[in-house]
Amino acid sequence: MAIHENLLGGPPPTHLPDDPEPRELLASGTAPADVAAKYPTSSLAWAQLADDAFEAGRTVESYAYARTGYHRGLDSLRRAGWKGHGPVPFEHEPNRGFLRALHALARAAQAIGEEAEYERCATFLRDSSPTAADILT
Repeated sequence: MAIHENLLGGPPPTHLPDDPEPRELLASGTAPADVAAKYPTSSLAWAQLADDAFEAGRTVESYAYARTGYHRGLDSLRRAGWKGHGPVPFEHEPNRGFLRALHALARAAQAIGEEAEYERCATFLRDSSPTAADILT
């Protein structure tokens, strides 16, 4: 038996490739809009824009940013071999942008009364990473 064999028979965890430049720019204080403009495929930049908009009371804007980050993340997951389900561990830092965007989308959907979308995204987040669901909610 292999040491890392999945005994439950589910898909292996998906680990997105590292893209440190957007993360480093955000950490250094670069405006999230500037980071998103330079790295439009970065879910992390879109998630930060969504968080900032939500905190400022701009819920619909937050929803739009989160939806963009979510879809950019889905594209990245598919390129990394994800087949539409399975773990996306929060412990793997490059996955956090997608997971944060998914959380932000759920939060904004709930805030505007879009309950079906909120439930779908909240369930998707918990199914993808229970750790992310616990930390982000």
